[in-house]
Amino acid sequence: MLFHQTPIPGCWLITPERREDERGFFARSWCQKEFLEYRLNPNLVQCNISFNTKAGTLRGMHYQAQPHEEAKLVRCTMGAIYDVVVDLRPASSTFKQWYAVKLTSENRLMLYIPEGVAHGFQTLVNNTEVFYQMSEYYVLESARGVRWNDPTFKIEWPSAEERIISAKDCSYSNFGL
Repeated sequence: MLFHQTPIPGCWLITPERREDERGFFARSWCQKEFLEYRLNPNLVQCNISFNTKAGTLRGMHYQAQPHEEAKLVRCTMGAIYDVVVDLRPASSTFKQWYAVKLTSENRLMLYIPEGVAHGFQTLVNNTEVFYQMSEYYVLESARGVRWNDPTFKIEWPSAEERIISAKDCSYSNFGL
């Protein structure tokens, strides 16, 4: 795997290193040893799938509060997403800044999201599937979110004919309120 530091400290864009031959290719999508070398959380306790039937579906911005903070490894296994993170760590040099990357089933890129960083995405095509590897179990009482269009962050989302967002994701208040 090839690790590329993003502008958000601790957040990494990971490219599977392909070994190709006449049959196709083989690539590693996760390795505890390599994660430890980059000082990334290697604990994997849960994997999740998000399937989205319509382009323009927006999920986020989600995170878990202490003591159940979670790191995530996210990849798009079918379709395409505009994947976004927001740094919510007050001591971070990029506090309240965001970063986005296009993850697709074709480019096979993965995004590692450390604890304290909110995550969300918007689907770019119909029938998009996202695969998450989590370092912590989901705990409802620790589930938190910030609004996708909070003016504090000024996230530049792709335009969409129709944006589909859950009532819960629309109900988050502005950051810091």
